[in-house]
Amino acid sequence: MAPAADREGYWGPTTSTLDWCEENYAVTWYIAEFLVGMGSWCFHMTLKYEMQLLDELPMIYSCCVFVYCMFECFKMKNSVNYHLLFILVLFSLIVTTVYLKVKEPVFHQVMYGMLVFTLVLRSIYIVTWVYPWLRGLGYTSLGIFLLGFLLWNIDNIFCDSLRNFRKKMPPIIGVATQFHAWWHILTGLGSYLHILFSLYTRTLYLKYRPKVKFLFGIWPVILFEPLRKH
Repeated sequence: MAPAADREGYWGPTTSTLDWCEENYAVTWYIAEFLVGMGSWCFHMTLKYEMQLLDELPMIYSCCVFVYCMFECFKMKNSVNYHLLFILVLFSLIVTTVYLKVKEPVFHQVMYGMLVFTLVLRSIYIVTWVYPWLRGLGYTSLGIFLLGFLLWNIDNIFCDSLRNFRKKMPPIIGVATQFHAWWHILTGLGSYLHILFSLYTRTLYLKYRPKVKFLFGIWPVILFEPLRKH
């Protein structure tokens, strides 16, 4: 994690409780850090606390949706698990309330990590005991996510060394060593593959005969046939 902002830009002083290793306003006076995702874009562009919440809290909410889907993938249509729904909504409200009060990024990271760990355990159960032929898709999504997590931590731990290295290298190499940006790209891809894994599991249970296809030979999507008629 980087120290205080390098310099002030269009959005004024930094008020966020986090500032990552990217050099601030290195490209334009209007955007502190170039990254992906609507919430992340607002946060890294402004480094304002309000935009930080727009980035971080939806991570909790969306992960809760993933948890619900993964634990309900073997249920009949039109069924609602109100107990699990209540627990996840309550968890989201508690995390939001506590985080707004304590403003401690580590708290958010631990809560998010708990949700991801729950998803990992559920996914391992599915590919081990239910649909073992989905190991490739399940483990690929997990591996890509963990690679992004590894690069993110390298960026945090070796921030000063990486910044000095970028100053000596051509711009294209400097861009490639923005490991926090790679975290966003790889976790985005890992999350997409996890959604495919969830869709495949659910539609297979409902007997839709899903298949993974690759658009242009590289981009995975799921196609499925109509319900089998008995």
